[in-house]
Amino acid sequence: MLAGIARGFAAAGFVSGTVHLGQVEFSPFAYVMPALSTTGEHAAFYSETYRPAGVSRLDCGSLTFGTRDGLPFLHCHAQWWEADGKFTGGHILPDETRVATRVRVQAFGLSGAVFDARPDPETNFKLFTPFACPEVAAQTDRRVLALRLKPNQDLIEAIETAAKQHDFRRAIIRGGVGSTIGASFEGKPIIENFATEVYLTNGVIRPDATSQPRCVGVSAALVDYTGAVQRGSVVKGANPVLMTFELLLVAPETD
Repeated sequence: MLAGIARGFAAAGFVSGTVHLGQVEFSPFAYVMPALSTTGEHAAFYSETYRPAGVSRLDCGSLTFGTRDGLPFLHCHAQWWEADGKFTGGHILPDETRVATRVRVQAFGLSGAVFDARPDPETNFKLFTPFACPEVAAQTDRRVLALRLKPNQDLIEAIETAAKQHDFRRAIIRGGVGSTIGASFEGKPIIENFATEVYLTNGVIRPDATSQPRCVGVSAALVDYTGAVQRGSVVKGANPVLMTFELLLVAPETD
């Protein structure tokens, strides 16, 4: 999986970006789920590695592609069906997972910036953070803001604040991989279990009646540390970031 994604970005002249995953089939397949930490080093951690037999088929997922220790790397959360019919989700291990059949995916490349995984003293994890990368030669025709949201910021409020600060009145949200402290989706039971793996499925920025940028139609999917899955429209002010959240704001050509 990692090698295939890296080849696709390299062929287009990019070293970083985001990918939206549809119904991709994997075999072999390896993943972890969120879990409680057994030490004081992290607020939450990962489960044991699961390797379901047969072919697993993604329903949907999102990934951030960038670099780690000078090499290509990716961060991917998704939901899927396993061969026995189980529907679940989590954090895919890209170097232990293989694409079973040829498939096209939707990717967006970054020019002038790169997501690079570096040690984060607050969470004690090595996390993707966007950095300037002027040596990237490929060009995009859009103005793009690469974001990494930090712990305890509300997901929607933080996106809107960043959009206002950087004058993104209209934008499409690309990617969106991270974790929240529990979750609240419109019309759905509140997820109380604080350790989650989340990815965004839709969302845009649009000006409100006062011309302030506002998130519209932001939806997400998740799995919590008990294995419960959920998806829906994200409630503003009720979804604080747990460890991190990576995403892009992509302005229209005419903005």
